[in-house]
Amino acid sequence: MPLDQARSLPFWRRPITLLFLMAMAMPIAFNTWGLLLNNFVKDVAQFDGADIGRLHSIREIPGFLAVGVIAVLLFMREQVLGLVSLVLLGVATAVTAWFPSMAGILTLTMLSSIGFHYYETVNQSLQLQWLPRDRAPQVLGWLMAAGSAMTAVVYVIVIVLWEPLNLSYNLVYIVAGGATALIALACFFAYPQFAAPHPQEKRLILRRRYWLYYALQFMSGARRQIFVVFAGFMMVEKFGFKVHEIAWLYLINLGVNMVVAPVLGQIVARYGERRTLMVEYAGLALVFLAYGGLYWFSWGVALAAALYVIDHIFFGLALALKTYFQKIAAPGDIAPTAAVAFTINHIAAVFLPVLLGLLWVISPPMVFALAAGMAMISLALACLIPRHPEPGNETVFCRHFGAASPAE
Repeated sequence: MPLDQARSLPFWRRPITLLFLMAMAMPIAFNTWGLLLNNFVKDVAQFDGADIGRLHSIREIPGFLAVGVIAVLLFMREQVLGLVSLVLLGVATAVTAWFPSMAGILTLTMLSSIGFHYYETVNQSLQLQWLPRDRAPQVLGWLMAAGSAMTAVVYVIVIVLWEPLNLSYNLVYIVAGGATALIALACFFAYPQFAAPHPQEKRLILRRRYWLYYALQFMSGARRQIFVVFAGFMMVEKFGFKVHEIAWLYLINLGVNMVVAPVLGQIVARYGERRTLMVEYAGLALVFLAYGGLYWFSWGVALAAALYVIDHIFFGLALALKTYFQKIAAPGDIAPTAAVAFTINHIAAVFLPVLLGLLWVISPPMVFALAAGMAMISLALACLIPRHPEPGNETVFCRHFGAASPAE
């Protein structure tokens, strides 16, 4: 069905509703997996910092290979691929506790990661194709809030029932993964396949005029890995958080982000991508330095929890990177460039966790000091975004040295 004809459908069957359902389905499996992961691998497989780094390096390999989405799109529509990927994520999550060995955990991590990363690649492309430019920042903010709300429901259930019912890792993984898979299957049969107005390229695209977007994606992936891998692990290793305590921290974080996420979209729309990203990267540098201070100065657990929440707020501003690309991209470049950008985003993610896992064993503060340095490099790159990005005005250099042609 052409996208412009979808307005005649009931609201619950329109493209934007499908985006919201997908945004809420993915976190059920993925964030449940992440919530239990650190305790699960420590209790069941006796992982240390080096092991957790190895696991996350394995987890990011499918992200590095996300460019393969372009080949899959030769015989499968983006919408279908997104839903199939959600099913894979859900099923792999559901059976995680069935294979508690190192080999089993790594294998299922790889499978669930394929589902997650291929879904994220396609989902970003669909969002940028289906949302009008003038409303994209606000709607992206609401989509973030919807995902946070669904994750909050999961965390509340774990907090309330984990100890009273003596829940097992196996039961929680089965319920969460099964829910994601069932929602994806329902969406597959309930929604028509929507056709965006601009056909997407089905080949690998690397354009010189997108170089700044590529550089920002690379730094974003390297910086985020340090947070994803080590911030939560620090709570378990240094402060001894239990599953329900980690769930409380995540729930508080989600409550804040549910309120803040729509505001972040308004901030991007009002102040532009350049200023928004500069604030994000400067704030993240300070947060990472403070993480290091938790070890250097033995600051308390309350500050650690506050920094975790603040960290997520700054990361939420990264939606500005999506809208920056939406403004500079040729309409047919969105799908293939989303795949390429996802691969670039995960270049460092493949080797960085395992290397920093080894450094973590020696000096955790040095890991966070490196993250602060990466945030400062990102800040320097953000200064190169023009105030009004558009095709032909992708960087501040364009007005001085001329713009690259659309085909470059």
